[in-house]
Amino acid sequence: MPIIVNLDVMMARRKISLNELSERVGITPANLSVLKTGKAKAMRFSTLEAICSVLDCQPGDLLEYVCDENS
Repeated sequence: MPIIVNLDVMMARRKISLNELSERVGITPANLSVLKTGKAKAMRFSTLEAICSVLDCQPGDLLEYVCDENS
C-alpha cells in the first residue's frame, strides 16, 4: 500500500504507550493497533484530528505517501 502510517514513530518520539494514547484519543487499543501496524484501510478525520492533538503533530507526520512502482 502506498500510504504508510508512522503512528509508531510518533508515539516513540512522544514517549506515549498504546494504552495511554487510546484513552486520550477515545478509541479502543485494538483499533489503534490496527492503525499503528498499517493494516487500516481508512481513518476518520475526527480520529486523525484527535491523534494529532494528543501527539502535538501534523497529519503529515503520521501519514507518508510512497510511490508503488506496480500501480
